[in-house]
This record gives sequence, structure tokens and C-alpha cells, in this order.
Amino acid sequence: MNTLPSLFVSHGSPMFALDAGSTGPALRAWAQAQPRPTSIVVMSPHWMARAPLVMSTPAPQTWHDFGGFPPELYQLQYPAPGNPELAQEVLALLQAAGIDASADSRRPYDHGTWVPLMHLYPEADVPVVQVALPATWGPAQVYALGRALRSLRERGVLLMGTGSMTHNLGEFFGGQTEPAPYVVEFSRWVEDKIAHGDTTALLDYRRQAPHAQRAHPTEDHFLPLFFTLGAAADGARPDYLSREVQYGMLAMDAFALQS
Repeated sequence: MNTLPSLFVSHGSPMFALDAGSTGPALRAWAQAQPRPTSIVVMSPHWMARAPLVMSTPAPQTWHDFGGFPPELYQLQYPAPGNPELAQEVLALLQAAGIDASADSRRPYDHGTWVPLMHLYPEADVPVVQVALPATWGPAQVYALGRALRSLRERGVLLMGTGSMTHNLGEFFGGQTEPAPYVVEFSRWVEDKIAHGDTTALLDYRRQAPHAQRAHPTEDHFLPLFFTLGAAADGARPDYLSREVQYGMLAMDAFALQS
């Protein structure tokens, strides 16, 4: 059985499903070069809950959880199966780590999950289990959740966090072509700390990273990165798949953490 890396993907705007930029093809090329996962366990900021929840839905629906976009976006479907058996294993691992979690048997796929997966695995033939992001948790708690599941990678399960390297939608004015300087500075600070294995600084990014408050007025879209970090092997280093910036303010960074 191949041990897979953990993966972080910025999912950007829902339009990423139709406007792939350079990130979409990069994700597809990476997935094609990897062993096929047995399943995928993913954390998206578009499923937030009061406490940890695990999707046990056998055949999740594709949820178009957004408004005001072109009609063709609402026609897209991602009919990947769920994996209730794996969901029970995820629950057991979390509970063994002292994380009280429960199952949700009706959860659909939100766009933070199905949009990037359309680029990674367009055939929608790899089973997927989502894990909710607890609404009151911080970086250290999300890191611990990812760490509790890291053994699944040894069984060919892809552990994936999906969010956004920067996510200040209040600065979206349309028509931007050049990346805002603060977006680049924040993103490259994160890359440097990941490359040097400086988890302590990353967990304290709110105080240490340049422009952290501006890059993330709220933490939700950055916290899945800590799921990816926790799920990675000790000493893993990043293989960057994309450093694209869309609309001048959405950093689309994607990286795998390889052993």
C-alpha cells in the first residue's frame, strides 16, 4: 500500500470550477502522477459545526452553496461516492485521540470540496469523506485533529485541507490583474515556515505573519491548512503545485507535504 502525502488546496471562488487558471491543470497533473487514493478525507471551511462531525453519507449530493454566479455553474455535479465504513474509522481515530466526534449521515459535498476535486479527480470515482471544521477551534486544535488521522495515509487515503492561502473578499473589486503586495508577502512567509518545518511560528501566524489580519479577516479559510500540516509525516517538506493569485487578492497556493 502506498503512503500518500497530505495536501492543501486553495479552492478560490466557486468560478474556479469553470475558470481553472493555472492551478486547475497543476492539480490534475499532480493527481495523475500520484498513486490513486483508496479514499479522500477532506476538511473544508464551508462545513463548520459546533463540534467535530464526520460525513457518513453513502452517496453525497453536490451542493451549490453560493449565489449570483452563471447558470452553467449550477449544472455541475460531482457524484463521487461516500465511504461510511471509512467514516467510522475516522470517528474511532478521533475518539482515540480524545476528540469527541459524531457522524452526519446526510451531509452533501460543499463547493470547498467538490470544486477542487473536479480538477484533481474529474472522474469522481474516489470515495470522499468530509470532516467538519469546528467553529470555535484555533490552529493548534485543527492541527491535532489532522495528526489524529495521519495513520490513514499509510493505507492509501489522501488527507486534504481545502481553503485559501489569502481570503479577504472585502478587497475584491473586480478587474485586478496584479497580485496585491500583501498577498505575496503573507503567502511566501507561510511557504518559508512550512519549508523550514517551523510549526511553532505557523501556529502563531496571527501574531507573527506579515499582514495576517488583512490576509484573513476571519480564520476559517486558513484553518484547513493546519489539518494538512497535522496529517503530514514529521519532517515532511512542501512540494508546491501552485502559487497563482486570482483577482489580485485570492492566493491559490496548493502544496503537498511529502515525507
